[in-house]
Amino acid sequence: MNTGVVLASGGGGSNGGIIAVVIIAIIFTAIAVSIVSFFQLQKHRADAVAFAAYRKLAEEAVEKQDQLLTELQALDLKVGEIERMLRSVE
Repeated sequence: MNTGVVLASGGGGSNGGIIAVVIIAIIFTAIAVSIVSFFQLQKHRADAVAFAAYRKLAEEAVEKQDQLLTELQALDLKVGEIERMLRSVE
């Protein structure tokens, strides 16, 4: 008769392998998520820089439009004066 105590069975080795594969998969997933997040952050930073440039360009355009409006109003006054002079000559 065999009265010894069995400390480990032969089927326990496969569980350790599965656990190791799961841990490695979790690590690779975390690395992949980190890399994707990093590149998304870089994309958003680049977009922010581009939007800042567009904002500056829009502000400059508004300033130029205001200057142009002022010049057009001055020209309108001058043309009005010339029309009055021409009418007074007739």
